[in-house]
Amino acid sequence: MRRLTPIAWSAAAALVPLAIVGRGFANYDTLYAIVWGRELAHGRLPDYGVPLAPTPHPLATFVGVLLAPLSSAGHGAAAETVVVAFAFLALGVVGYLVYRLGALWFGRAAGLLAAAIVLTREPVLSYGVRAYVDVPYLALVLAALLVEARRPRAGAPVLVLLGVAGLLRPEAWLLSAAYLVYLARARRMSGRELAGHVALVAAAPALWLLADLLVSGDALHSLTGTRDVARTLERKTGIGNVPVTLPRRIGEILREPVLVAAAGGGLLALAWLRRQVRLPAAVAALAVAAFAALAVAGLPIITRYAFLAATLLAIFAGAGAFGWTQLPRGDPRRRRWAAFGGLALVLLAVFLPAQVRRLGDLRDQIAIQSRIVDDLYALDEHDALGTRCGPIYVPNHRPVPLVALIAGVRPTRVRSAQLERPRSGQFVAAADASVARAFILDPRDPRRLEASVPPDFVRVGADRSWTLYERCATGAANIR
Repeated sequence: MRRLTPIAWSAAAALVPLAIVGRGFANYDTLYAIVWGRELAHGRLPDYGVPLAPTPHPLATFVGVLLAPLSSAGHGAAAETVVVAFAFLALGVVGYLVYRLGALWFGRAAGLLAAAIVLTREPVLSYGVRAYVDVPYLALVLAALLVEARRPRAGAPVLVLLGVAGLLRPEAWLLSAAYLVYLARARRMSGRELAGHVALVAAAPALWLLADLLVSGDALHSLTGTRDVARTLERKTGIGNVPVTLPRRIGEILREPVLVAAAGGGLLALAWLRRQVRLPAAVAALAVAAFAALAVAGLPIITRYAFLAATLLAIFAGAGAFGWTQLPRGDPRRRRWAAFGGLALVLLAVFLPAQVRRLGDLRDQIAIQSRIVDDLYALDEHDALGTRCGPIYVPNHRPVPLVALIAGVRPTRVRSAQLERPRSGQFVAAADASVARAFILDPRDPRRLEASVPPDFVRVGADRSWTLYERCATGAANIR
């Protein structure tokens, strides 16, 4: 029964984001993973070359393969529901692991505060409830960190967890390599054990390269493709942007009072709880190094890549407020630290109304976008997307994977009207400007949204969010 406790606590923690946000839906990247997994399950290689395709994460695509029975035409909602439920559970796991790590290093109160901070950060919730891979990745890395914190130099269990994480995000490769170097220096290993550990470290990058090679013919497709998309969308990258952008991204996640508490907690812990602080400080440094390595490789510098560093700082914020409880009773340093902890808690309380407003805005935004997604499923139920002639056109690239999932067609059958003038087929258009703003428009889209429904397309269906038009040319065929 005790083994079920972490699962039960994680499920309970998942109720926090559920209560705050209410619901979620799968994002652009994850929808592509579901569709690509369905194609693999049906014996077809996915097409990574579709315009503005996201980075293919091997583990996410494998999950898409497992969900293939639920992602066929007419059943896409079931696959998305499973993914969203898993996304909420992943948030709960992160909350539980943050608590366990904070409690292990700085006491239960520090762990509870750190978990509360992480589970109420608007960017974490925003990306989490939209099922980005970054939250499951964070959970896997935190799990590896907890194993190491409880059993130093644990070896293989840590490398296995980091290896699985390395199939979601490449930063885990650096963490695995650094941990192997640490193990080699910290304890003597036999040649066989060392070879086994090296194999575990190499497994994730090797599998990722192999997957890219088999599908696209280019082992470096994920790297070059992500670079190309970053350039097209004009995202910040390059090592020169890291010193300014990384602190800004972490600030966007944690906000000012948490940063103050984390700075004080980190300094006080370094001075007075050095043994406890070594591991989280080392991993935080590696997280920053991994973030910089992505920038050097030409990959974008975006907020969710800073989740690991921000989470560790949240634990230090917990230490800032309550780390004094780990000092011996009667120690004069205890009172000084407690005074800073009181100041940190006051700052958190003062900024609480602003945080509540942010979360309220997020809840409203997710509710609107979820309704738009639901309406697209409803449109398909009444008007059968993809079952009649020609391809399916959409205003730009944003709805492509969702329409492909709903209609049960390949992404190449769903085309952006910004890139190709529709001649025949179906056209799924936003019902009004509010739908375009909430769901279709991307401020970094390389083209302005100027595509319009051709005059020879006839309106054949509509709901509150979408309008379906159609034109069947003579002899046009429907190819899934």
